[in-house]
Amino acid sequence: MEETAELARLRHNLPPQILRFGAEPGGELLVMGKAEELRTAVFNLFDNAIKYSGGQKDIVVDLALTDRDTIVLSIRDHGIGIPRPELKRIFSRFYRVPNTGQVKGTGLGLFIVRAVARRYGGDAYAESEGEGRGSTFTISLPRAHRA
Repeated sequence: MEETAELARLRHNLPPQILRFGAEPGGELLVMGKAEELRTAVFNLFDNAIKYSGGQKDIVVDLALTDRDTIVLSIRDHGIGIPRPELKRIFSRFYRVPNTGQVKGTGLGLFIVRAVARRYGGDAYAESEGEGRGSTFTISLPRAHRA
């Protein structure tokens, strides 16, 4: 997660302070799945948070163990936000929220995020209080336990 966050930050040529990490739960947090697919899903979340933050980039990352078996990664930006009616559509293939300004994209990033999460028994969702109020994207995955 941290390596992927750093890759996204460097890709956009941004200073380290735009990413703030919350407290991480103790212990090793592992998930089962193909590393490249998981990296792609997490990268898409960081990339979107950066792209849709507008001029003031401030991204908060939280990693939590919600119960003994579920790991949750939440990435919150303080950017352009998402109108509530659009929240149900944004994970659809090729869907892009209207009026996203000059932000380029294919409409596949969030589709990939949810598809990867579900492939490994998890899910992905988004929350926003509306336009101009930022967004939080969350991916949950089952925790892998060492034998």
